[in-house]
Amino acid sequence: MERINCRKCIHFYVTWDKQFPYGCRALGFKTQTMPSVRVFQTSGMDCLQFKEKKFNKE
Repeated sequence: MERINCRKCIHFYVTWDKQFPYGCRALGFKTQTMPSVRVFQTSGMDCLQFKEKKFNKE
């Protein structure tokens, strides 16, 4: 089973907070690890808010 890659999600962002460098806008939290890892650790489920970024290929 493949893990969700937060870097490919529209809700993922990098913060300026050194203690919590990664964030999820959809779920409203910052974390030390990738948000999808934190979601899996706390709920035992993959993130249900994942939406893949659309890249323009011209």
